[in-house]
Amino acid sequence: MAKTGIIKHPLYLEHKTGILHPESPYRIQPTYEMLETNDFGGSLVNVEPRLASLEEILFVHDPRYVDRVLDSAEKPQIRFDPDTVTSPKTYKAAWMAAGGVMEAIRAVIEGKVRNAFALIRPPGHHALRDRAMGFCIFNNLAIGAKYAIKTQGLKRVLILDWDLHHGNGIQDIFYDDPQVLYVSFHRHPYFPWTGEVEEVGVGEGKGYNVNVPMEQGSSDPDYANLFRHLLVPIARQYHPELFLVAAGFDIHHNDPLRSMSVTQAGFARMTQLVMEMAAELSKGRLVLALEGGYNSEALQDSVTMILWELTGQSMINKEEMRQVEDARYGNIRPTLEKVKAIHKKYWSDL
Repeated sequence: MAKTGIIKHPLYLEHKTGILHPESPYRIQPTYEMLETNDFGGSLVNVEPRLASLEEILFVHDPRYVDRVLDSAEKPQIRFDPDTVTSPKTYKAAWMAAGGVMEAIRAVIEGKVRNAFALIRPPGHHALRDRAMGFCIFNNLAIGAKYAIKTQGLKRVLILDWDLHHGNGIQDIFYDDPQVLYVSFHRHPYFPWTGEVEEVGVGEGKGYNVNVPMEQGSSDPDYANLFRHLLVPIARQYHPELFLVAAGFDIHHNDPLRSMSVTQAGFARMTQLVMEMAAELSKGRLVLALEGGYNSEALQDSVTMILWELTGQSMINKEEMRQVEDARYGNIRPTLEKVKAIHKKYWSDL
């Protein structure tokens, strides 16, 4: 039986932002340590990451910006913006973060693993074509989606982003591209102050950008109901060949940002629902990549619950959770109706 791929590497810990910076190596170290002692019943396999090539980075990024990243190599610190800083090995970690996502995608497409989780740093979904932003250097999932299309022959990729923050970089890169459907559930208004429901794409990409602005305090049933009543019908109509997930854990109820109320079980439920869609529509092809999440214990516990799902050893009661979701559907219904009103013209199954 195919196993779940894990992408991790000591180099990802060499992106050192300072002990007080939220996006530091310390947030992911407990998760790495957990993986040294728990192999989830022998169901995990390490997928070795690699450095992305220059050509692959240029799938997405402007050459002048790539030169700026390369120029940071081995320097004590470069500050790309007020939140995004480098250390001597940051440039190399960023190249390997993108390369790790691509290796995960390749392993899933080739059937070497049934799904994969890329536990990488630095994160990527805010990175724009020509600049770093919001802790992000290269846009890992955007590069991965382009890799799947350009080198693996795929025509339709769905990127789901459940990070607390809107992935403005992913949106910008694919705003006119129907080969990538971007769906973002995020708090709004909030950094980076993008992601309005009316931002649907332009040209041939119109309708392929789905933003779901959410209220502070949104909980497990709210997210699950968005999956069931919005994402599922759109995904079925789009029929992606690969699901990518920008897996941010800053929506956890114990995250220091204190914005959302998702529990470890909620992350497992979201993963379960994405796996069901992937099994139905894309031969099970599913890759998650780490984005935000700044409480190391919450991150470790949530990743653990997700890995039990990915390996087919669920720790949650699907029917009990579904009953709670049905009972609390009214909480998220106004948001759903607003998004559906905008997107019904593009997705008739809504």
